[in-house]
Amino acid sequence: MDSFHTIGIIGRLGSTQVLDTIRRLKAFLLERRLHVILEDIIAEVLPGHGLETCSRKTMGDLCDLVIVVGGDGSLLGAARALARPRVPVLGINRGNLGFLTDIRPDELETKVAEVLDGQYIVETRFLLDAFVTREGEMIGKADALNDVVLHPGKSTRMIEFALHIDGKFVCTQKADGLIVATPTGSTAYSLSAGGPIMHPKLDAIVVVPMYPHTLSSRPIVVSGDSELKVVVSPNMTIYPQVSCDGQNHLNCAPGDVVTIQKKPHKLRLIHPLDHNYYEICRTKLGWSSRLGSD
Repeated sequence: MDSFHTIGIIGRLGSTQVLDTIRRLKAFLLERRLHVILEDIIAEVLPGHGLETCSRKTMGDLCDLVIVVGGDGSLLGAARALARPRVPVLGINRGNLGFLTDIRPDELETKVAEVLDGQYIVETRFLLDAFVTREGEMIGKADALNDVVLHPGKSTRMIEFALHIDGKFVCTQKADGLIVATPTGSTAYSLSAGGPIMHPKLDAIVVVPMYPHTLSSRPIVVSGDSELKVVVSPNMTIYPQVSCDGQNHLNCAPGDVVTIQKKPHKLRLIHPLDHNYYEICRTKLGWSSRLGSD
């Protein structure tokens, strides 16, 4: 297993709980005589921290390990910046769900010590690239760990679009939108829209229509290597948006083409040895844990 000497810390702004946890984490890492680097944005709200700072993009080139303190949304943002340098990422949960940030604050020292001692699991998670082209010219691009969503933006009207997969026409639809999700994102927006839960090890993409104007439309799971093209109807009068992980947004116009495919760079996500995906689903989604009833 990799040994870690330079540790980067990324935190969610606007939370005193996150700052308290970062202070604990900093003290713990310095006790172990490790080199600690703070993301410059979080460093601004920690006066007197005495640590080296850098941008999120630079952190991937300087660190052996990056620890994200916050919720899954914080890790999504970090993942997109850290996939290219392939630096492993560990999450400490200070959010609500914790599908990705799976270390609780009360077990911070114990679990982080195990990781630093080489007791951990590494998962690779693939991301998606999304490109918007207009009359053959690319006008915008973004990437996502969870999902790429075509939606009406501020409008309440339906979108009409055509879906092509690997160069083959699939269908035209009128719907509130379309979700294209990775296995990582299958427990996020896709799940709320009726999509299936996919194990993170699957090399697959799920395509989920949002409130389609037909009873026969269903989610479809395709190969992770598929190329999807979504053609916005040129007859529409509204201008939809493409949202990546709900954080980055691209504007579209009637007739634009949205191309979605697997990103060449993957995220390396670290878990403690006792990580159990099904236990997380059971806990976070409220599944029953025993037979029988009261």
